[in-house]
Amino acid sequence: MGPLKGIRVVDMSAVLAGPVATQMLGDFGADVIKIEPPQGDLLRQVGPMRSTAMGPLYMNANYNKRSVCLDLKSVDGREVLIDLIRSADIFVTNSRPKAMMRLGLSYDTVQAIKPNIIYTALLGFGETGRYAGKPAYDDLIQGAVGLPYLQSKASGGVPRYFPNAIADRAFGLAAANAILAALVHRERTGEGQQIDIPMFETVAQFVLGDHLGGLSFDPPLDEGGYHRLTSKARRPFRTKDGYICLLLYSDAQWSKFLEVTNRPTRLAGDNRFSSFAGRQEHFDDLCRAIGDVIKMRTSAEWLALLDKADIPVMPMHSLETLLEDPHLQDVGFFETYDHPSEGRMRRTKVPVSWSQTPAENHQPPPVIGEHTVEVLKETGLSDDTIYELLQSGAASAPALEPIPA
Repeated sequence: MGPLKGIRVVDMSAVLAGPVATQMLGDFGADVIKIEPPQGDLLRQVGPMRSTAMGPLYMNANYNKRSVCLDLKSVDGREVLIDLIRSADIFVTNSRPKAMMRLGLSYDTVQAIKPNIIYTALLGFGETGRYAGKPAYDDLIQGAVGLPYLQSKASGGVPRYFPNAIADRAFGLAAANAILAALVHRERTGEGQQIDIPMFETVAQFVLGDHLGGLSFDPPLDEGGYHRLTSKARRPFRTKDGYICLLLYSDAQWSKFLEVTNRPTRLAGDNRFSSFAGRQEHFDDLCRAIGDVIKMRTSAEWLALLDKADIPVMPMHSLETLLEDPHLQDVGFFETYDHPSEGRMRRTKVPVSWSQTPAENHQPPPVIGEHTVEVLKETGLSDDTIYELLQSGAASAPALEPIPA
């Protein structure tokens, strides 16, 4: 069931970045135990839903996890969490360090309980900087790393957030990579460790990889930014009946495009476009000239012609037409399944494949506390003790799960 089979993750993260990271570990075969408060992860409340606290954003970031509902404000609830940590390889939290200290769950405390634990702290900002302890959300981080500024350059002066939780998701991917690196180190040495992953710095690196530009040099060669990415002309090309996405990057691709379009004068006769450097320098004019050619045929005609010539082109999908994309259908990217509480659902498969340790979606997104009793039994607690925890509210389980007599 994946290359991480046998690895246990105790996941105390909530909302999006942490759950994205831990879902990836679950997709790869780890046993991810999601620790939730009695009210559940706040992300459960986002989007259209059939049942309370089962919104699509939550569901699509929490496959392959088991939910255990604990009241960590109670002594008994914290003791149960500590028992779970003793059985874990990885502990993940995105609570602020001061809050973790108040709960008695700082790295020093947890390491004393489980010496080789990989303790992963997802932070908003690095602890040595002046922003340490500030709240960090996707919109705030997008703004702080310059994404709305870059969007304003590309869209005509109006700063906008990127229409994807790109900061959260980039941060989640970075967190998963850091955890996997720590697992490799532990495999080699037996040592656990603390990992601090700051969101602001992580996403700043992500953005500046493209846009540091001339600011990479001291003194700077320009004001930074990659013009091709911020150009107002960088957009899908309009056809007779829709849009296509076309990129003519290399000289070979440019020559093929001129050939299949019978060397239109506006393109073939303009020396500014004859070299890679020239096309980069005059990118805006190039896009306008290409646009005049593309609008002469339908999308289907262009896709057939350019695909045959091996010129980089793709359709411009809507969210609905993406579901019907023929390639995604070929590879079985989407599948439907029956969720125990939500009925018929669609989900995406894990896109990575391993020849020796194939992974697969095997656990649907859980309702709050769906696996509380199951997991507590695995820790060795008796039915009577579990019953007392449920009665006191230190632990919670949904009505659909049988409560021991």
